[in-house]
Amino acid sequence: MNLIKFDCIYCENIKKVIKKVRVIYLCLVLIIYSTVKMITEKEQKLIIKYFTESASFSEMDELEFWLREPDNEKKFNNYVKINYLINYNLKNFDANKTKRSLDKLIQKEKEIVRIGKIKRIMKYAAILIVAITSSYFFLVKSDKNLVINNNEQIVNTKIEPGTNKAILTLGDGSEVNLEKGALIQTQNAKSDGAEIIYEPKKSKTQKLEYNSLTVPRGGQYYVELSDGTKVWMNSESKLKYPVNFIKGRARKVELVYGEAYFDVSPSTNHDGSEFKVYNNKQEICVLGTEFNIKAYKDESNIYTTLVEGKVVVKYEDIKQELKPSQQSNIDIKGNVLMLSTVDVYNEISWKEGVFSFEKKPFKEVMNVLSRWFDMEVVFENKEIEDILFDGVLGKEQNIDDILAIVQDFGIISNYKIINKKVVLK
Repeated sequence: MNLIKFDCIYCENIKKVIKKVRVIYLCLVLIIYSTVKMITEKEQKLIIKYFTESASFSEMDELEFWLREPDNEKKFNNYVKINYLINYNLKNFDANKTKRSLDKLIQKEKEIVRIGKIKRIMKYAAILIVAITSSYFFLVKSDKNLVINNNEQIVNTKIEPGTNKAILTLGDGSEVNLEKGALIQTQNAKSDGAEIIYEPKKSKTQKLEYNSLTVPRGGQYYVELSDGTKVWMNSESKLKYPVNFIKGRARKVELVYGEAYFDVSPSTNHDGSEFKVYNNKQEICVLGTEFNIKAYKDESNIYTTLVEGKVVVKYEDIKQELKPSQQSNIDIKGNVLMLSTVDVYNEISWKEGVFSFEKKPFKEVMNVLSRWFDMEVVFENKEIEDILFDGVLGKEQNIDDILAIVQDFGIISNYKIINKKVVLK
């Protein structure tokens, strides 16, 4: 390791400072934890086991039951957000960078008495700690009307997180707005504003009637099809499906565009009828399983991630069977299908109330956020588009809080919000 050479006692002092930086940092973390309404040790263990995929079925049931309480859901979200920040900062603690900063300080103050110098180094370390941990206070502080960064005013126009909303298009072409508080009853389905459920009916006709569900930017929605298949739809997505399936025929739906998570009712419950999802030139054949499809209009790749069970992905002349935790990536422009093993949670966390990113380009992260917050994102500094981002962001977080945290991490130097446009610098 190449370091600026100076007296050994200085090197030892720097090591002590760096060690103390970590200690102070962890102490501050504990203080922050004490100021937030936290959860019990048992509940923390359940959450940790859930994220590390080591929870038993009984523990999963216990966690699910605990999350049914609204207050517990808030505690869960706070824990995830704070725990992410701790992991991120510890993982990204740059000892070399800290050493270089301290080296410069020592070189600059060579004329100062040694003991005085050490005191100043400790003061400098404390300032570093305040800068690192300031992101926590951005996290827990809300309802900011105005933020000042580097003497530049950031206009907070209250860009709100997405909500449960969609447009239902019926067979005759008429449209129905589905949103919070709107109770809807059609001939085949009912909605409470947060979801729409289709009732199974025996069809005497061999003709299929189709409905479609369009989720706009800034929205999400849940639909249960007449065969019992459950579908979670992400922002800016459209699904076309039969009101009722015909007995003995394959059950076919189309993800016109966007992202959706499917929990398919087993074929054994439907006289062996398989379930097929079409998108563009892709066809997915399943018997009963859970998987996620991501196929946005503005992206040239289609991603299919298998959670459990078995599916077969077909694209033109290409055919690929997927196993759990495998993802197919179809490059539409290159007409190529690639297969990889992925962390399933990162791919499906959006339906659980968070966005989980692992080494994703920052531009891709902001694309996801732009759909959820229904906002435009402009990169004034193109260099930051390719910075790799690790972390978990809560879907209910305020966009100001998220951007402030990103700025504290040094990914962006500044930002401003004008109407529904976010400009990153």
